[in-house]
Amino acid sequence: MTEQTNTICPYCGVGCGIAITEDMRFAPWGDAPVNEGRICIKGGAAMEVVEHEDRLKVPQIRGDDGELHEATWDEAYGLIVDEMERIRDEHGPDAMGFFGCSKATNEENYLLQKLARRYGTNNVDNCTRMCHASTVYALRRSLGAGAMTNSMRDLMESADVLWIQGANPAEQHPIANSVYFRQAVLEGATVIQIDPHANKTTRSFDIEGTERHQHLQVEPGTDIPLLNVVLKTILENDWVDEEFVEARTEGFDHLVETLGDFDAAAAADICGVPLEDIERAAEVYATAENAAIFTGMGMSQHTCGVDNVQNEINLALITGNVGRPGTGVNPLRGQNNVQGTCDVGAMPNTLPGYQNVEDDELRAAVEDVWGFEVPSKAGLTNVEISHEAGRSIKGLYVMGENPIMSEPDANEVEKRLAELEFLVVQDIFPTDTVAYADVVLPATSWAERGGTVANTDRRVQLMRGIDTVYENTKDDLDILAEVGTRLFGADGGFDFDGPEAVFEELRQVCPIYYGMTYDLLGTEGIHWPCLEPGDEGDPYLYEDAFTTPNGLGHIEGVRHQPPKEVPDDEYPLILTTARLIEHYNTGTMSRRSPTLNRQHPENFVDVHPADAERYGVADGDTVTLRSRRGEIEVRAQVTEDIKEGTVWTTPHFAASSANRLTNDVLDERAKIPEYKAAAVAIEASGGDSATAADD
Repeated sequence: MTEQTNTICPYCGVGCGIAITEDMRFAPWGDAPVNEGRICIKGGAAMEVVEHEDRLKVPQIRGDDGELHEATWDEAYGLIVDEMERIRDEHGPDAMGFFGCSKATNEENYLLQKLARRYGTNNVDNCTRMCHASTVYALRRSLGAGAMTNSMRDLMESADVLWIQGANPAEQHPIANSVYFRQAVLEGATVIQIDPHANKTTRSFDIEGTERHQHLQVEPGTDIPLLNVVLKTILENDWVDEEFVEARTEGFDHLVETLGDFDAAAAADICGVPLEDIERAAEVYATAENAAIFTGMGMSQHTCGVDNVQNEINLALITGNVGRPGTGVNPLRGQNNVQGTCDVGAMPNTLPGYQNVEDDELRAAVEDVWGFEVPSKAGLTNVEISHEAGRSIKGLYVMGENPIMSEPDANEVEKRLAELEFLVVQDIFPTDTVAYADVVLPATSWAERGGTVANTDRRVQLMRGIDTVYENTKDDLDILAEVGTRLFGADGGFDFDGPEAVFEELRQVCPIYYGMTYDLLGTEGIHWPCLEPGDEGDPYLYEDAFTTPNGLGHIEGVRHQPPKEVPDDEYPLILTTARLIEHYNTGTMSRRSPTLNRQHPENFVDVHPADAERYGVADGDTVTLRSRRGEIEVRAQVTEDIKEGTVWTTPHFAASSANRLTNDVLDERAKIPEYKAAAVAIEASGGDSATAADD
């Protein structure tokens, strides 16, 4: 019998268990706790990239000729330490930035943020800034924790209504959708879906013999007015859970005041959705016994992202749909460890366990364990670091991220990274960002390392690695431990004997993980918070109280804010973006998978038939999309899945990434960019542009 190693899929945040055979192939893990052996197309193809010929196999240093050349590990480490010390001496520690990796383990991200803080800066962040920073901000402020309030299993078993807004789980979290959400609908639950784009999620709930699915196809950037119609309808029909609001919330009067002169009919027109459809959705949600909200990047990736999510929280709180199975506000996290990367402190304003870095008492407790002082001022986010590259930021350490593709206005990101004095890239493949690196470090892949990851519903699970595929690659953890030891000495706090030793220190400074050990995690994992050994963790949060300072859930009325860029004569269409089931983020892994590339070898743009006719675009044409920041060429797909006046494309393909066009304006509080709304024009190859067609 072929020996198998059980581990966790490296793609989305569902946390599916998969197995790796001794001959380096994928195998199902039949009793994996989250997915019970089921897997999506990406998970099934995950092993295709582990032995890929493109893997980075040796360290490289950029020479005086401008080219990267092979180097020894000792040479690479030596240059990194010399340059980091020089930058700190010449410019101060805040001249360095550090990017964590949401595909790396908790232990590796813990070491990276500890390295940044030992160096003397809080300029450390991860890709949640591009995905869910506004969700984390709103949930932490209003409920207490920046994570799903409930577990997928209790939602499947207990929810009567699934309110899915700005999320496409059938495509982005396929096993969660098929195993949990669709099963709930088959057993009687109703789905309210709010999305500008009809998609695989829309079709997955089109179940013969039922009418338990309603799709509200809003205009991009109009989620606040839609939710305000819902809230106003609930207030006017006395569907408020007054006992819950009185006992467990604050701010209800502010919501009532905000909606006092609110014109629901006018708001419905702004949304592009019939008023009666929104009112029906409000009734379905408010009168359900248990109603759960699922939120995604369609809500968070706006300059009003915090307010978008706050309004979802308002909806849950005024109806009492928090604190029991089948309820809550549940962000669907996009990467296999984006939740854990945040949990362990790879953010500029929080220490491990979401402890405010500017709180003297909390910071002192961490300093007691670490043995050094932590900077008391919050650092820059990754987009702010990128904006400052070549100016106040002189050096950047990038672990497993590809900012040239993942950040908005990618053409400008390239220019700024080229201005850095020193750039380290630590990765498994030669990403677009490697082209600007001074040192390149070859890391092992997800399949070759052990450690822990936290999935979208706060379940911390063990990853288990196979033997190293390419002998001169190293685990991220070993690389960071060596850099830290060389920078700060043998007693500097970076000498660890493997990931379990790192986890044992992490427990001491991360209260929500304190009760966990590798032995206790076993094969099932544990949902945080797990406060003491023997604690089984919490599948759902806030049964008795919220973890806000006063224990109350925060309600706050919000008003509509249009996107920072709206259509005009020159750029008459709104571009919105999302992922495909077959690909993943910047495509570093998925575009190297033969199975996945056969499904979608190139990018495309969805165009409504009326817009296609207006601008002379036929199905299958190569078209140019232009924004104020750049242009890309893609294949047109003419479809009624998208609303008239809106076009839709993806960020997965380097030459035609949506992020050549997207706007890098930020939510003022969460600092997340507005990926979901940018003004564009479309032009058919050899034809008239969108602007000219209107003349």
